[in-house]
Amino acid sequence: MHAHTVVFKNPQQLALEKLSLPSVGEEDIQIAVEYSGISTGTERLLWDGSMPPFPGMGYPLVPGYETVGRVTHAGSKSSIKEGQRVFVPGANCFQGVRSLFGASASHLVTNHARVMPVSESLGAQAVLLALAATAYHAVSMGGKREKIIAPDLIIGHGVMGRLLARMTVASGARAPTVWETQDARRAGAEGYNVIHPDEDDRRDYESIYEVSGDASILDKLILRLKPMGEIVLAGFYKEKLAFDYAPAFMREAQIRTAAEWKRADLQAVTELVNTGRLSLQGLITHHENPSHARQAYEVAFGDAMCLKMVLDWSSNA
Repeated sequence: MHAHTVVFKNPQQLALEKLSLPSVGEEDIQIAVEYSGISTGTERLLWDGSMPPFPGMGYPLVPGYETVGRVTHAGSKSSIKEGQRVFVPGANCFQGVRSLFGASASHLVTNHARVMPVSESLGAQAVLLALAATAYHAVSMGGKREKIIAPDLIIGHGVMGRLLARMTVASGARAPTVWETQDARRAGAEGYNVIHPDEDDRRDYESIYEVSGDASILDKLILRLKPMGEIVLAGFYKEKLAFDYAPAFMREAQIRTAAEWKRADLQAVTELVNTGRLSLQGLITHHENPSHARQAYEVAFGDAMCLKMVLDWSSNA
């Protein structure tokens, strides 16, 4: 069995290659991929070669951790059955390449415990579950925080910012303010306001969530905090982060890094989506055939109108 895969040969050098798949073990499943999302965070850094040192980093590599497909074969000890649609947060099934994160391919083989069954009705929207789980983890700290402080200011109105804002509104908390500098991205708010930072004179925010990936923004955000307010870094940053100490000292500012989501976060957001409390509508703006993958990556990273680009492998499924 072989799969057609997206391979980053080197930074900004992409190829579609036919790679061998391993046999399906008793705890494994084989998946015919329907859709895979392009991440504008980590994958952008892999694409342009600016990813900081990271376990498993190297070229050539197969990217992708936002994949949904249908199980075509299940091992004898798999809890997932043939025919089920599943979300796949990455795979490590190809020889001769780095699988970081390894799921942008027409077919995959992975352990059954790694995937998450998803509703038939979600379709391509299921690729967004990884970002939704990331947003949930940032707010809840994986369920370890006794008191959850919802964001009252979100920096960036991309998919991550929109998911955070939607979760906040759905929770019944006060609707957040969202900063967005690009005119094209200020539309699409559902129950909250999106403004340019220059239009905002508030300096008493309790909880600011930075999801734009702007490493130079900390000083500006610290000045907007109330005493003992918190800044949560939920983007991905290739440059060093720094800030002036005196303003942070005067506010006793707290700065927290949101780590990678865990399976419990994925389960939580899947439940939110299945019960209708969290909508994923309107977040996928572009689809492309994998044969045009290079153009898809260029649009995903260069077009402000593109919130989420999805590669459509469904003819294989």
